[in-house]
Amino acid sequence: MQRTIPPFLIAVICVLLAMVTIQSGASIAKQLFPIIGPEGTTALRLGFSATILCLVFKPWRAFPPLGQRMPIFVYGLCLGGMNIFFYYAIERIPLGIAVALEFTGPLAVALLSSRRKRDLFWVACAISGIVMLLPDMKGEESLDLLGVILALGAGACWAGYILFGKKTGNQSSGGMTVALGMSVAAIILVPYGAISQGSALLNWEVIPLGLLVAIMSSALPYTLEMVALRNMPAQGFSIMMSLEPAIAALAGFIILAELLTLWQWLAILLVIIASVGSSISTSKDSN
Repeated sequence: MQRTIPPFLIAVICVLLAMVTIQSGASIAKQLFPIIGPEGTTALRLGFSATILCLVFKPWRAFPPLGQRMPIFVYGLCLGGMNIFFYYAIERIPLGIAVALEFTGPLAVALLSSRRKRDLFWVACAISGIVMLLPDMKGEESLDLLGVILALGAGACWAGYILFGKKTGNQSSGGMTVALGMSVAAIILVPYGAISQGSALLNWEVIPLGLLVAIMSSALPYTLEMVALRNMPAQGFSIMMSLEPAIAALAGFIILAELLTLWQWLAILLVIIASVGSSISTSKDSN
């Protein structure tokens, strides 16, 4: 008698794999920084990702009319900003901490849209975690202040990505929306990376790694997340995605040998608790 895997278990596996591939892709991307910098790495990731997504979803078949293109343009700007700020951040601070700080974006969107007084607790958890991660300028193991600011900037772009993604999502399918947004980001940041890094981007040792980063950071996790969302409630999906800072910290430790202090792990845990709490609260508000 053949046993079938329950759909919910498939969804859980897909979400975990999506987070692992995203953070592993970020770890590989960081190893490219000494060769082509964050600018060149962003250019390769966005360029390859846009090409892959356009080939798969063919967004030109349902291109929005002229009056509806501004939200997609802003969505693409936020997507590009999220990428370049995040890569600039992880050049200066550990991956797990950058992801935890970046989570302030979606956390702010979720918590500001809630009207429950009890959500102030999740706000307090998030703020406490962020404060714990802020650099102690007198300490020997202090974080780079600019790196922290850049990670928070990536979080602000992530918030814009969510808000404008909802607007553009009403105009076309999710896949076409991401393909169009990724194309806008690529059109702006690929030339920036090319001007910044020049012929280094054409190095045949770099191009395969850039393609790998694009697949692991965009194409593959996006596909896995779509499979997961078909087989599990949105609340469960959001709660599982809240584990991403911890997975990022583990990826940074395994691939990049980035060691975090106990204090930093506690800060990441507070951000995760705030994210889980806001996901549950948002789900209750929508019911």
